[in-house]
Amino acid sequence: MSTRIAFLKGHGTENDFVIVPDPENAVDLPPAAVAALCDRRAGIGGDGLLHVVRSAAHPEARHLAAEAEWFMDYRNGDGSIAEMCGNGVRVFARYLQHAGYATEGDLAVATRGGVKSVHLAKAASHAGSAAGDITVGMGRAVLPEGDVTVSVGERDWPARNVNMGNPHAVAFVADLAHAGDLRSPPPFQPAAAYPDGVNVEFVADRGPGHVAMRVHERGVGETRSCGTGACAVAVAAARRDGADPAVTGAPATYRVDLPGGTLVITERPDGEIEMTGPAVIVAEGEIDAEWLAGAAG
Repeated sequence: MSTRIAFLKGHGTENDFVIVPDPENAVDLPPAAVAALCDRRAGIGGDGLLHVVRSAAHPEARHLAAEAEWFMDYRNGDGSIAEMCGNGVRVFARYLQHAGYATEGDLAVATRGGVKSVHLAKAASHAGSAAGDITVGMGRAVLPEGDVTVSVGERDWPARNVNMGNPHAVAFVADLAHAGDLRSPPPFQPAAAYPDGVNVEFVADRGPGHVAMRVHERGVGETRSCGTGACAVAVAAARRDGADPAVTGAPATYRVDLPGGTLVITERPDGEIEMTGPAVIVAEGEIDAEWLAGAAG
């Protein structure tokens, strides 16, 4: 291992990530090392880590190499492995563009959740304009049947059960402040609806096709952004508003404001969901390999 390892830092609607470019899969990143890198006081700091590897060089992605050159080996901030991260895949694509591995247009990214289709928009033409937004195909939502209720203090609301590959309970509220501090998981009923816990979204209307949300992510607390949560919110809003694309035959698009920024979610009549939003590279530098080895050990 070289004495120094390159890294970058990026975010998508303030969901932030440490990026470790490693095309040939030569950097050892055990869970303890990932957790140390993501530590906001003793490390670089991030909600997760994006390990950038060529699909052909990674044993979990070799079978996808013909479809996607690059594999997003995504890790949670605690070092655990995760299948996918919607905000993360936008930042991953932005890194590939930044490094010259991708250009404006369509891109396939391999993940543990399958190959994701990504589109890098052209930047606005005016001087000093930022890079264009990035669109990610997020797959289809599943809407399990049955009534669900979520509570905060003495208030409770009916919630829509939406699964985006992970579970969500979407509650429409008059005021986002009613969600409380969201440090602890909001209680829900029935318990059998979410045996492994749930991400809970509280949603307030801002106008036609425009909502704002706050989210408690299971195991984390309130976060600045949640891509799958924004998709779940748009799906629930479309059903509430009588705009189910499978019924109307027309796409349903919602602007979703999160504490960290804005995402635009479109559900097509075939059920496929697209998420569009920003992705920013904010810094790059080097990791001390001896420190990383000590953190891993």
